[in-house]
Amino acid sequence: MGALGHFIEREGVATTSISLIREHSEYMNPPRALWVPYYLGRPLGVPNDPDFQRDVLRATLKLLQTLDQHSIVDYPVEAPGESFSDTWACPVSFEAPDADSLSGRLRAESQRIAPWWLETYRARGRTLVGASAPLTDELEPELTVPERVETLVSVLSAVAESASIDDMPEIDEASINEVAWSHKMPFLLRHIVQDLRCYYQEAVAAQPGELSAGQSPSHHALNDWFFNDTVLGEAIIEVGRRLTEAGDPRLRILRGWIVPEGYWPDGNTWGVAQGLPDRLALADEADKLLSGRE
Repeated sequence: MGALGHFIEREGVATTSISLIREHSEYMNPPRALWVPYYLGRPLGVPNDPDFQRDVLRATLKLLQTLDQHSIVDYPVEAPGESFSDTWACPVSFEAPDADSLSGRLRAESQRIAPWWLETYRARGRTLVGASAPLTDELEPELTVPERVETLVSVLSAVAESASIDDMPEIDEASINEVAWSHKMPFLLRHIVQDLRCYYQEAVAAQPGELSAGQSPSHHALNDWFFNDTVLGEAIIEVGRRLTEAGDPRLRILRGWIVPEGYWPDGNTWGVAQGLPDRLALADEADKLLSGRE
């Protein structure tokens, strides 16, 4: 949102925004931003509290009147009754994959969680998997999604191990050529990671009984699980290393999209934009590269 604010203000329209991750906002230096101390996905606080939510919106809009230069203002009020927990343990027990290679371990892990994902899908009747390529309408998602996940695992693990980040890996799987990918590489990697994380997150929701409010995992707790306890998290970090090794500061934007701040093992996930000190210029150049316009 910080980058969008810069682009919109270029056209003479004043902008204001809400920031949930202060480090990201400080890096992008938005025209105006209100930082709120709430969980990701809840920029206005807890659900079903319209009075509190309106107060947050008023504070955000007020920045248009009070700020005439780039600034981030802290919103000091905690949301009442936050219902997420940072002390969460994954309810689904995954046996440690016994394969030797990263690709083998990731494939084994994703196959082991398939029955759990299916339980959640049947209970909800929907899935968020599909950002990397639309699902076909010919078959039910309960049949197509696990097959799609196997394809996504093949692509992600190939890049993590050695394949080029610029082109679709040459993998002996017919399904890869049959997929109508929504984006080109390397930008497609962001959406592959998003789909796989959705698949895993939907799988761990399949536990007996209803989650009490205090048991719902926070975004931080889910990230801890992904990057500390799953082979998928290991593979995502390796893809981040491949992006880093390319030596292009624009690809660090992509690394920041797939690895949350605080989980990159070598420091700041966004890195330092050497050679491109202007952050807006970096965003412009990254957009050209990742959208295929370069």
